[in-house]
Amino acid sequence: MKRRTTPLLQAALIAGAVLTLAPLAWMVAASVMPAGDASTFPPRFLPRRVTFEHYIELFLRLDLARHFINSLVVTACATVMSVFIAGLAGYAFAKLHFRGRDRLFRMLTLALVVPAQVGMLPLFLQLRELGLVNTFAGVAIPYLANMLGIFMVRQYVLSVPDDLLNAARVDGASELRLFWSIVVPTIRPILVTLATFTFLNAWNDFMWPLIMLSDQSNYTLPVALANLVGEHVQDTELMMAGSVLTILPPMIVFLLFQRAYIRGILAGSVKG
Repeated sequence: MKRRTTPLLQAALIAGAVLTLAPLAWMVAASVMPAGDASTFPPRFLPRRVTFEHYIELFLRLDLARHFINSLVVTACATVMSVFIAGLAGYAFAKLHFRGRDRLFRMLTLALVVPAQVGMLPLFLQLRELGLVNTFAGVAIPYLANMLGIFMVRQYVLSVPDDLLNAARVDGASELRLFWSIVVPTIRPILVTLATFTFLNAWNDFMWPLIMLSDQSNYTLPVALANLVGEHVQDTELMMAGSVLTILPPMIVFLLFQRAYIRGILAGSVKG
């Protein structure tokens, strides 16, 4: 029975992978098709002639390079700060003893059950009072204190032996030195996992940048691409080229860090 099941399971997985990747493959193929070829019937799957004119138009005439850089700046800042803050907070909640620690952590975890959309209006009003509307800092702020990231890091840090930390304290190591020299190397897989999550979410976010940014020159890539749809709704090949540019950085990041990402996910399922 087991031998019969394995080929069927493999066939089902292959079929699922083909169904998942086929639209992505067509998107890439359509982005290098001459204008109008992607709208023919029956639709072409492979280009009859490869052209990069749509990518050139996006960068030269439509100035998509500016929006690409905007997304890169916002996402990089959000990712670095989110990992830094979640790492410190997770370590504090796991290993530092202070009054009300557990009660505060339980209160903060309530944020996990609140939809992000519910907090958008009060957060927008607060950032408006601080003068951060239409700024990259205002777009990045919601990612800085990610409660899910803090929770993941805390659960991982709980596995670090207290005896190891106490021995370092006896030798005179500060808490910051403990965190950087002992804790960070131990929890690197979960930090990479958190960085990957944050990068994907910040790069692909559409709603929050749309709310925060009013100046078109500050638009991130998803917002700029959606803005182009109304003007170039018939330019299927151009829209596919923009879509390829949008998914390319997250795909590269995931491929580069997928081993550490998967290791962090699997380790998180068995730790603390």
